[in-house]
Amino acid sequence: MRLLHTMLRVGNLNKSIAFYTDVMGMTLIRQHDYPDGKFTLAFLGYGDEKSNTVLELTHNWDTESYELGTGFGHLAIEVPDVYAACERIRAAGGKVVREPGPMKHGSTILAFVEDPDGYKLELLSPK
Repeated sequence: MRLLHTMLRVGNLNKSIAFYTDVMGMTLIRQHDYPDGKFTLAFLGYGDEKSNTVLELTHNWDTESYELGTGFGHLAIEVPDVYAACERIRAAGGKVVREPGPMKHGSTILAFVEDPDGYKLELLSPK
């Protein structure tokens, strides 16, 4: 068994795809419209779906935004250098919501960024 993908509902698919590709460095793997269901699915990631877990963005055509709720926490992404990643993300127009530094009550270096829909992405240094 393996984890295939994580799905996020987004209000503006083009804006979200631009964030995940231009700011976070993912590749758009595939995208398909479902006119009868009035939705589009886009799959993005850091590698092919056969050997990597990817991100599925679901855009329901008649929904501009979602309430994020209190159950979802964040997506975690390992980066070679958290400090450098935050600078690159900031320079590309991304929003850093927790500056890089040691984890509270620990030593792991981390930071948080926010996507256009308000979802949090945790950036972690390699273990």
